[in-house]
Amino acid sequence: MTSTADPARARRGRPGHSLDSLLDIAVAVFNERGYDATSMEELAARLGVTKSAIYHHVSSKVELLRLALDRALDALFAVTEEPGATTGPAIDRLEHVVRGSVRVLAAELPFVTLLLRVRGNSPVEQAALQRRRQFDRVVTDLVRAAEEEGGVRPDVDPAITSRLLFGTVNSLTEWYRPDGGLSADDLADALVATTFQGLRARPAPSPPS
Repeated sequence: MTSTADPARARRGRPGHSLDSLLDIAVAVFNERGYDATSMEELAARLGVTKSAIYHHVSSKVELLRLALDRALDALFAVTEEPGATTGPAIDRLEHVVRGSVRVLAAELPFVTLLLRVRGNSPVEQAALQRRRQFDRVVTDLVRAAEEEGGVRPDVDPAITSRLLFGTVNSLTEWYRPDGGLSADDLADALVATTFQGLRARPAPSPPS
């Protein structure tokens, strides 16, 4: 995934502290203490720099939050634009999006964790929630298309199916650790095996001979 950092901005500031490394630390502290409870002084102390060094990269704590949330959201939306998400039967496209979302979660775990904790307390958080709702609509539309094609069982509302699927994906932030010996692909395989078994439409029984 491409970095959200502007190269010209990343070159400024003290040696050894790029915008990416600043974001990594900021997101870790936001997740530990909460965004509202974190001050720029605390971020500077964690980085071992002055606040002015941080301001070489960003204009405010709010900008750090926006960059962090966009990093998670951009990665999720990128999955929906991949060929596997845009061509083929809808049930296969849905599976691709679910697998891709698990990979994003594993690769950007702190950023996705932060995204799932926002509650709309600021314009930046409200914008992030709006984008999350857009992503939810993409998934719901895929479920609906799969239902129309006969790929998923028709007795569950597509919006509910979407929420159940991504409620399961999102719950991985509570326990998954990339260094725990379970790869993102293994995790996606397990999730798809357990959720899609009940989701896929069952073939009609053969008539008695």
